[in-house]
Amino acid sequence: MVKAVEISLDGPEPVITGFARAEIPPGGAVDEAVSQVLSEGNFRSKRVVTGVSGQSVVVRYVPMMKMRDSEVAQAIRFETDKYLPFDLEEVVMDCQALRGNGSEDSDQMTVILAACRKELLEQQMSVVQGQGLRPIAVDLDLFALANAWELCGLVEEELPDEGHEKATALVDIGATHASINVVTGGESCFSREINIGGQDMTQAVARRLGVEGFEAEAIKRASESHQADVTGAIMPVLEDLSNELSLSIDYVEHHEGVTVDEMLLSGGGVLVQGSAAYIEQITNRSARTWNPLEGLRVDVNRVDVEELEAWAPSLVVAVGLASRVRVE
Repeated sequence: MVKAVEISLDGPEPVITGFARAEIPPGGAVDEAVSQVLSEGNFRSKRVVTGVSGQSVVVRYVPMMKMRDSEVAQAIRFETDKYLPFDLEEVVMDCQALRGNGSEDSDQMTVILAACRKELLEQQMSVVQGQGLRPIAVDLDLFALANAWELCGLVEEELPDEGHEKATALVDIGATHASINVVTGGESCFSREINIGGQDMTQAVARRLGVEGFEAEAIKRASESHQADVTGAIMPVLEDLSNELSLSIDYVEHHEGVTVDEMLLSGGGVLVQGSAAYIEQITNRSARTWNPLEGLRVDVNRVDVEELEAWAPSLVVAVGLASRVRVE
């Protein structure tokens, strides 16, 4: 599925002024879905930020000696052999030193290293530019989660809890994978993609009911007449996902000295009835579905509010990307 959101500024206030979504049918082309989104979204701007994810994307948290920001980009190139599974010539990469880098007298800091294969970026640019759009940035879906979280004003001052800083796990369950980004003090301290997503749930429903994938997807989303079958089919998938989330959170708590006190769940996978409660039960951690439109005004003259609200939990990445393009 292709989703797009436009955010405009009314003075200092961000306002949702455009939204559209389009399915990519089996064998369908991405550029056709993008074209449909643009024709239906009532967008004013041609400037766009697109997101990348999947096996062509790598994020690493690299320990380094403290240095000036101007020196980080050059120094990180000597570390790539240890952290990137690709040749340096195959990727475009960027890095950012974290602000909360230990105590002032420490000589160590952490740098986020992000890299994406050039082939994927070129494909993205071809689709976007082919529609007459002007790309101003390519972001990672993982980081778009944190951008949306910040835009919605959910960043709070995390107070230490028995020597540990409080952290929030942003979890987005997309079609092919789930993304987790753990943030503390307004910064990411851990991120990961898990190869379990909504398509796995759909396939499980299709096998259980003996139907085609497109029909299973419709049943999964509106399962009143097949609630028991849908629940029985997707629970093993959610259990596998929940176990992976638990492993990730246990890891970051042990290595980063933080306490993850809440999971904010988003993505199409949480639209399935009961999924959020089941994830909370298996992980034994507080979890709730996150609406990225919380606190944002919507231009009702340009946006179908009912449609927007129906898909809101699946729009976190789109909102996070759009937050970087503010239409005056």
